[in-house]
Amino acid sequence: MKYDFESIMDRRGMDAIAVDALGTGWAPGAPKEGFDPIPMWVADMNFPTCPTVCESIIERAKHPAFGYFDPRDEYYESIINWQKTRNGVKGILPEHIGYENGVLGGVLSAIGTFCSKGDNVLIHSPVYMGFTMCLGNSGYNIVKSPLVLDGEGIWRMDFEDMEKKIVENKIHAAIFCSPHNPTGRVWEKWEIERAMEIYKKHDVYVVSDEIWSDIILTGHKHIPTQSISEDAKHRTVALYAPSKTFNLAGLIGAYHIVYNSRLRDRIDKESSLSHYNSMNVLSMHALIGAYKSEGQEWVDELCETLTGNINFACEYINTHFDGVTAAKPQGTYMVFMDCERWMTEHNATLPELLKMGWDVGVAWQDGTQHGGTTHIRLNLALPLSRVKEAFERMDKYVFNKK
Repeated sequence: MKYDFESIMDRRGMDAIAVDALGTGWAPGAPKEGFDPIPMWVADMNFPTCPTVCESIIERAKHPAFGYFDPRDEYYESIINWQKTRNGVKGILPEHIGYENGVLGGVLSAIGTFCSKGDNVLIHSPVYMGFTMCLGNSGYNIVKSPLVLDGEGIWRMDFEDMEKKIVENKIHAAIFCSPHNPTGRVWEKWEIERAMEIYKKHDVYVVSDEIWSDIILTGHKHIPTQSISEDAKHRTVALYAPSKTFNLAGLIGAYHIVYNSRLRDRIDKESSLSHYNSMNVLSMHALIGAYKSEGQEWVDELCETLTGNINFACEYINTHFDGVTAAKPQGTYMVFMDCERWMTEHNATLPELLKMGWDVGVAWQDGTQHGGTTHIRLNLALPLSRVKEAFERMDKYVFNKK
C-alpha cells in the first residue's frame, strides 16, 4: 500500500482520550500490570491521517495571523467534488452547504426547525448514544423503532413498526443513520426508498446522519438519502464530516447539505443563535487537504484495510468464541458483539465481562450505552497486528479462559 496502516502509533500524552482517559472512571478501566492498552472503544482511528491533511494545516499555519475569516471558495469546491466523486451526487451548489460544529450540533439545528420541545422523534435502535444524549438533553422525546436481524444475520428496518410508531406518536421528525451506527449496516437503495416513502406519507422530515458514508467495506455502496427521489431531496437534511473518515474529531467541523431553501434558511438561523457555531480556520484547511485526490486514494486504502480487519474479527468470533455472535458490518469500523449466551453459560454479567477485557488491555466499550443489553462495541480501526493481539487476549484471558 502507498499509505501507512501498519505502524503502531503511540498516542499516549498526545491528547487522545482513547488511551489517556482509561481508568478515569467514565472510560474503560486501565489494564493490569503487564498489559499495554489496545484502544477499541471510542470511535476514532489509530492510524495516522492522510498526509495532505497535515500538509494543508502546516502550510496555513506558516502565516502568523488567525483572525476573523470567511470560508474560501476552495472549501465549497472541495465538498462538491468529493460528493460527486465518492457518492455520484451532482448539482450541489455552495449555497446548499452549511457549516456545523459537529454532526450532533447539526442534528439539533435541524430538529429545532422541525419540532417543538417535547415533540417525539423517531430513531432506529440500537442507537448511537450521542443521539440519545443530545435529543434527551434538549427536551425531545425519543421513540425507538428496533432493527431486526433477518435469517442471514443482517440488520433490517421493521417498516411496519416504523409506520405504527409514527402514527401512534404523531411523529414528524426522524433521525436516519446511514450507514447505521452501531450495527454497521449500509442500507440498500430499496430500503431507503421504502423508508422515505413512509416518511413522505406521514409528512416526516428527516435528518440523515451520513458521517460514516466514506467508510464502506468491500462489496457495498453508500446511497445518499437525498438521491432517492425529488421528495427525499427536499425532505432531508444530510450531515457529513471529514472527522470520522480522516480521524479529525479533535479539530471539529461538519457540514450540512440542504436543498430546500426554506429549511436551509431556518436551519442557518437556528444554528446561528448560540453564536458559537463558527468554523475554525485550521479545520477548514484540514478538510481541503483531506478532500484532495490523495485523500481519495487514502480512503480507498483505508477501506481495504478495514475490510481485512472486519473479516478477521468476525471469522475469529465465529470460530473461537462460542456463545458470542456478531452481525458482520458492511460499513464503519465498529463491531456490535452480542455476548448473551456466553454470559448465561458462564453466569457472568456484562460489567464482569467488560472488566475481564479491560484487565488485559482490551479497551472495548459497554454496548448498553448504544441500546444493547448484552452487547460490546468494538473499534477495529487499528493496525491488523494490534487487532490480532487483542483477539488473542480475548481468547486466552476472557472467552476461553481456563
